[in-house]
Amino acid sequence: MEKISHWLYNELQNIGVSENWAKYLNMLILVVALTLILLLVDFIIKKIIINAFGKLISKSKTQFDDFLVRNKTPRNIAHIAPILIAYETIPHIFRDFPKLENILFKVIEVFGIVLFLWIVRSLLNTLKDFFKTLPNLKDKPIDSYIQVFMIFSWGIGILFAFSIITGMELWKFLTALGTASAIIILVFRDTILGFVASIQVSINDMVRIGDWITFEKYGADGDVIEINLSTVKVQNFDKTITTIPTYALISDSFRNWRGMTNAQGRRIKRSLILKQESIHFVTKSELEALKSISLLTPYLSSKEEDIKNYNQQNEIDKSVLINGRNLTNIGVFRKYVDLYLNNHSGINKEMMIMARQLAPTSQGLPIEIYAFSSDKRWENYEYIMADIFDHLLAAIPYFNLEGFELPSSSNFKK
Repeated sequence: MEKISHWLYNELQNIGVSENWAKYLNMLILVVALTLILLLVDFIIKKIIINAFGKLISKSKTQFDDFLVRNKTPRNIAHIAPILIAYETIPHIFRDFPKLENILFKVIEVFGIVLFLWIVRSLLNTLKDFFKTLPNLKDKPIDSYIQVFMIFSWGIGILFAFSIITGMELWKFLTALGTASAIIILVFRDTILGFVASIQVSINDMVRIGDWITFEKYGADGDVIEINLSTVKVQNFDKTITTIPTYALISDSFRNWRGMTNAQGRRIKRSLILKQESIHFVTKSELEALKSISLLTPYLSSKEEDIKNYNQQNEIDKSVLINGRNLTNIGVFRKYVDLYLNNHSGINKEMMIMARQLAPTSQGLPIEIYAFSSDKRWENYEYIMADIFDHLLAAIPYFNLEGFELPSSSNFKK
């Protein structure tokens, strides 16, 4: 290259060009020639590398090389050769322009750092895409880890770039940077908080991709579709997207339904409110009518015999119904609910099944059904729960009970 530059310079002077003009024309011609060579080298190497990867993809069974091409890793690698050529030839082209040579050296070194960061980014994106295809890592916050590595890479790259541009040694630059740490913390507050939160979320396994979470503060109720360094994206059940700051998962309270999803059943916890004035002891005629309910027949026969023996042994005066032991219509109804739930095909019999009485309220007496549906899918869960309460609401009158309902205008008209 040095011989060519001298030859051009000498030829220009031989044809009568002045010394200064010969220097400038020699530099311009060499710059144009170098530019064309670099473009040609870049094009050829890019074609060679891309074709090589194409053959590798056709033979390979893994998707990793596909992701390398998709994230432009081969193209970025192809740019290395032109930069090295330019770095080696600049001293020969600009030997008569030392200041310009120094500036161009810095530009190429900075561009080399940027190219290195591009290659690192494409490799990290490739790893991210590949890891997401692995079953064991599908629900992990891969985006957060990749972003952390990218932030460190860009941070180190920027430090080196500033060191090259300013001509200051790296350790001196870092010392000066330490004095501005307060400003840096203020500027990158959200990033730092997100980084710390991402680590805590990952270590404590608080949220995974695919989890159903409810976050009332942010109006989120749906599935987590993305976790990255600064935000968590939730696709709500109405198909809208809610974006939540990652550090909010640490600082605020939210509900993760993963435990329910992993459990053997989905909880049903709902109450029927009965009028207290409809509650009474069961008379003989009512008892005979209730015995015709097949689920209750064995229970009532056994219970009737136990109560009768107890009252006779203790010589209870049954001319007054309240004396001694008695059945109540609400007690029989609770037993019916319990038997009905234990015989329902949609209820998981291995988990808790309970019909319990809650504290009376101004509206009436709540009878709460506490059980678990065997099918956890939302639509099937709702169907099972509706099927149970359809039946129980219709069964209330058979026990001479009344459900509570606030009066409407038609009630007042009557």
